[in-house]
Amino acid sequence: MRTMEEMFDPMKKIAREEGYKFNPNKLELNDILQGMWDNEQRYGYPSCPCRLASGTLANDMDIICPCNYRDADIADYGSCLCTLYVNDEWIAGRMPHDPVPERRPKEYAIKGYPGINEQKGAGGGEMVEVYRCQVCGYLCAREEAPDLCPICRAKKERFEKFRMK
Repeated sequence: MRTMEEMFDPMKKIAREEGYKFNPNKLELNDILQGMWDNEQRYGYPSCPCRLASGTLANDMDIICPCNYRDADIADYGSCLCTLYVNDEWIAGRMPHDPVPERRPKEYAIKGYPGINEQKGAGGGEMVEVYRCQVCGYLCAREEAPDLCPICRAKKERFEKFRMK
């Protein structure tokens, strides 16, 4: 079982490379990290502490930190939903610290991330590909593999299609 600091160390490197910062309020930062660590201990994966995880990896693929919504949230609001990741404008107070609206579709919270547990056409959902980083094993369910792995920074070419059992 890894410690909270061991969970946080790789996140620091990635944030530096992507130009993001972490919430400068140490109490808030520790609360967020504690929630993520608790989720990792509870479910086996570090789901966002600002959302309710189902406890089923396939249903929560979009909310494993860094979640699928982080980049758009930071671009529009200066922080992600839980304020773990922030940009310089947010830190400097040049962006309001208003609550970030939830981007995750409501049906994802109810039924889970689409395409993984549904067959094409069942429930109206289209099958979404799951990609696995061949370097570190990171899984993501998206239309296409990410340009860079958020964990180990491997390039898109290092991802393979993955079949959930």
